[in-house]
Amino acid sequence: MVNIEIDDTNYEVEEGISILEAARNIGIDIPTLCYLKDINEEGACRVCLVEVEGDPKLRPACVTDVKEGMKIKTANPRVIKARKQVIELLLSNHPFTCLTCIANQDCELQSLAKEYDIRELKYTGERLNLPIDDLSPSIVRDSNKCIMCRRCITVCKKVVTAGIYDVNERGFHAFAAPAMNDSYIDTPCTYCGQCILACPTGALSEQREDTELVWEALSDPDKHVVIQTAPSIRATIGEMFGMPIGSLVTGKMVSALKRLGFDRVFDDCFGADVVVMEEGAEFIQRLMEKKRLPQFTSCCPGWVKFAENFYHELLPHLSTVRSPQQVFGALTKTYYAEMQGIDPEKIFCVSTMPCIAKKFETRRPEMTVKGMRAVDAVLTTREVGQLIKQAGINLAGMEEEGYDEPMGFASGAGVIFGAGGGVMEATLRTVYEKLTGEKMKECQYESIRSDSWRKLELDINGEILRFGVARGLGNARHLIDRILEGEEEYHFVEIMACPSGCVGGGGQPVYSHVDDWYMQVEAGNRRGEALFAADDEIDIKTAHENPWIQKLYREFLGKPLGTRSRELFHSSYTERPLYGKTPHSLSKLQI
Repeated sequence: MVNIEIDDTNYEVEEGISILEAARNIGIDIPTLCYLKDINEEGACRVCLVEVEGDPKLRPACVTDVKEGMKIKTANPRVIKARKQVIELLLSNHPFTCLTCIANQDCELQSLAKEYDIRELKYTGERLNLPIDDLSPSIVRDSNKCIMCRRCITVCKKVVTAGIYDVNERGFHAFAAPAMNDSYIDTPCTYCGQCILACPTGALSEQREDTELVWEALSDPDKHVVIQTAPSIRATIGEMFGMPIGSLVTGKMVSALKRLGFDRVFDDCFGADVVVMEEGAEFIQRLMEKKRLPQFTSCCPGWVKFAENFYHELLPHLSTVRSPQQVFGALTKTYYAEMQGIDPEKIFCVSTMPCIAKKFETRRPEMTVKGMRAVDAVLTTREVGQLIKQAGINLAGMEEEGYDEPMGFASGAGVIFGAGGGVMEATLRTVYEKLTGEKMKECQYESIRSDSWRKLELDINGEILRFGVARGLGNARHLIDRILEGEEEYHFVEIMACPSGCVGGGGQPVYSHVDDWYMQVEAGNRRGEALFAADDEIDIKTAHENPWIQKLYREFLGKPLGTRSRELFHSSYTERPLYGKTPHSLSKLQI
């Protein structure tokens, strides 16, 4: 510990921490636009300037460590004036499109301009005039709004480990973007969207062209419009309406979506139950044949694209089962259409997802059914929340309603798909029972419900099977490399691109002024806990016990891995070039 003085008051603080951390630990707020604790600590924005006695220059608080006897001023006239000048200089090179900006009222630069009472600009900047990159199905980038905080660069490099961002140009003309200012479609971007959650201004956002498509479909009397809601939406959409993080609002959400005019509101957890049936059967088959092990989950499109870009040798090891979103879409335009006597061409299938990679996934050429897109439009949590607001619906005040049949009931296994470790747990509940004839005990899988990287060993019929869970692509890369080097052995691995799993996806609510990255992760963890709590309230815990799933296989599919299910639900993957980088050797992969 060291003794310091902040704003004429003595404090004892931990040695080696920054002035910014020391101030915040004692309740003094120092503003910043670039800082992300343990992720981005570069002093790039200079908004956190403070005065240190004996130093003629003002110091950036985020990269200046405290020292014994240090005397600091965080809010004297000199400091306030300097911070105001920094903000004014940033604004001088910033578009004045606040009213139409996607980050309006959630922009950290806008908030600081108000906080520092900036009413006019003393400086006239040249202002960049760069083209907007909207070629990707998932991300839109407006580099004119970039303030060079470098958050996207470091999050992509350190958290995601895709490393697609770099500083383009120099000096005044510098901006953060993919190297050589390439479009996202020409990079190994995974479309996880974590850069969007980190961006303080609105330079990065999800592609929103599907919003208008949904409104058009809802107003078309010839369209039968159905919507599927991903597991995590029920634990997140309430945040868009001022409810606490992790609030379960399933019934209210369904009611609001019906009020919007959707003909049917279905539960994507039903699709998750189908994925459990198919992926579980696939794993058992591989296990019996002792081929293509370990098996990796394939329901996360960000992870799939990561493997397609960086780990070509893993592609045969990915489960061939499509994501719950695509499985559900295929069922909507076959099973549901047949049951209801509706022309599949007239069905418009919408999904609401916590993920922007789902927008990319639904446009993959292999994600079709009978020549049609399985899913016609994908809305993020933010987008569907905006739709509900535009319709003047108060979600908090809605009466609760249930999902529609026949694809509205899911087991607890389907519900936990949205939480980290949930896919593995859901699949194991069925696989374990199929292999042993006994139900899996809760204590056997609790260990894979949390943290970034977990391992579970189970004795199944005298054989020790190893199961792994990695949340976040950086953790996934670390785990995969250990597998490839022979340091770890697994039979089945779940990987989710985003920290916390789907509940921490890039399509979830953006919180401005959250400059501790782990607060974003913690928000996801709380949503995940809500999903496990929802599972506790459901009597049927396994996909194979869901009576609607049993009916589906009995009357339509036949059996898991059968001819019809392979045609509708199974897929292959694409080796995507990565600027000449060579994948690891496959020889080290086999158990």
